Amino acid sequence: MEEFEVLRENAKKKISLADHMLTMTYPLVRDTKLLLVVLENVFLAMTNAMGSILYYERFYKHIPPFTDNFENKFQLFKEKCAEKYNVNEVYLKLLRELKELIVQHRKSPVEFVRKDRFVICSENYNLKTIGVDQIKVYIAKAKDFIQLTNFIVSKNEGILR
Repeated sequence: MEEFEVLRENAKKKISLADHMLTMTYPLVRDTKLLLVVLENVFLAMTNAMGSILYYERFYKHIPPFTDNFENKFQLFKEKCAEKYNVNEVYLKLLRELKELIVQHRKSPVEFVRKDRFVICSENYNLKTIGVDQIKVYIAKAKDFIQLTNFIVSKNEGILR
């Protein structure tokens, strides 16, 4: 299996895991901290899908070699692939927003739960909240992006076999 196929499968697994955790596990456990794990899985699913397209493009030598970190991949994807494959700006904004939420969570000195929402407080007391409805929207958009990725990457699948 090529790298882009592995990443495509990983993206499908991560989004499936995030969806299952939100729809099945969270209602049983009711632990709001689980929302962060779901959020991270949605982010991983989207970055794997983005990586799948980048490695697909690299496989066919449409883009140069790139460093395997989020910022470089995101910039390259935005510049070389988004317009080529008509990737909606919504997905790029979602990727950036998820990345920022995860970074804020990791840097956050204070976090707490308030009415089924997880609140992240920055050092200068800027608040970000994460709720179930918001994550459901993220998952729906991520599923659409992964479906688009699957369509793009599987176009030439018969050639590889």
